[in-house]
Amino acid sequence: MRIAMVGQKGIFVTHDGGIETHVENLSKTLVQMGHEVFVYSRKHYTPMPKSGQAPRELKKESGVKGLKLIFTLSINTKYLDAISHTFTSTIHALFKKYDVIHYHGVGPSVLSFIPRLLKWRAKTVVTFHSQDRYHKKWGKVASKILQLGEWTSCNFPHKTIAVSKTIQRLCKMEYKKNVDFIPNGVVVRKVEGDEKIKKWGLEKDKYILTVARFIRHKGLHWLIKAYKKLQTDKKLVLVGESPYPSEYKDYLIKLARDNNDIIFTGYQTGEALDQLFVNSYLYVHPSEAEGLAITILEAMSYGKTVLISDIPENLEAMEEFGLYFKTGNVDDLTKKLKRLLEDPEYVRETGLKAQEFVDQNYAWKNIAKKVEMLYKE
Repeated sequence: MRIAMVGQKGIFVTHDGGIETHVENLSKTLVQMGHEVFVYSRKHYTPMPKSGQAPRELKKESGVKGLKLIFTLSINTKYLDAISHTFTSTIHALFKKYDVIHYHGVGPSVLSFIPRLLKWRAKTVVTFHSQDRYHKKWGKVASKILQLGEWTSCNFPHKTIAVSKTIQRLCKMEYKKNVDFIPNGVVVRKVEGDEKIKKWGLEKDKYILTVARFIRHKGLHWLIKAYKKLQTDKKLVLVGESPYPSEYKDYLIKLARDNNDIIFTGYQTGEALDQLFVNSYLYVHPSEAEGLAITILEAMSYGKTVLISDIPENLEAMEEFGLYFKTGNVDDLTKKLKRLLEDPEYVRETGLKAQEFVDQNYAWKNIAKKVEMLYKE
């Protein structure tokens, strides 16, 4: 099959999020299964062609045979970037011989009616990744549009995928639609070494880790406040960046300013990120809103016990392989951190069980087969 991915920033992006990681791994795995995949990308997020290639060239080989990036235009502002890029990508897709046009996210799904009406031979699919309207970066108008996007996710495409059972229930109860549950996946691999983490003065099992974009609904301020109430020799490491210039990032830095054991690494990928995960003592995810957080699954795939906020989507991902705290409750988060810091044997054993669980239930090789079956339906 020839499959187009629409709605993501791109793959191999410089500031990725959960959707971008999802699309990258799904696309690579589908190509390994024999399909052709075309990923629509935004130039200002995705590494451009190397020297010798035209800077305005639309297509770029990804380095994976059968996987291509297609660059289309967008209006690079906070509120128009995603929807304008989805529009230009959709128009481009109308003139290509695709079997499936797969939209990612409720915002982009608003335009999924276009190929449904004008490109009859192609099938449209939408993945409902999260209830974006609850993300605090959006104003009232944007939130209303994203709420509309939830309805269009359920009603415009031939098939809708929910990445969590919580979202699947929402579609049934609020929008009266039965949708398919196919969770996010992770690439389970063995990682060794610690040379990449030494530049931050880090040692194995000597730090608590969180990985997230620096946006308010990720709850990083709750984690910093809780950590500062602890007496521990373990450091706190925050991996990530703000996708736009942000007062929230400035607030986090100010909040941590009087504690030298709170470390900001900036955005990390590849071997550095792998080593940050695998050498951490514990992974914490304090978010206030999610779909099915890939970073929780990734942490578990590295053999880490997780401590998460008690929103339903996070609890669904964790199963029994860690602890949870009341969302936004600094005292409860401090209490759970203290408990895990005092019980390294539990942390070690639970992490190993989590790794086995993720390998059996969330490996991309199995998730992509379910997506392929849905396409064939």
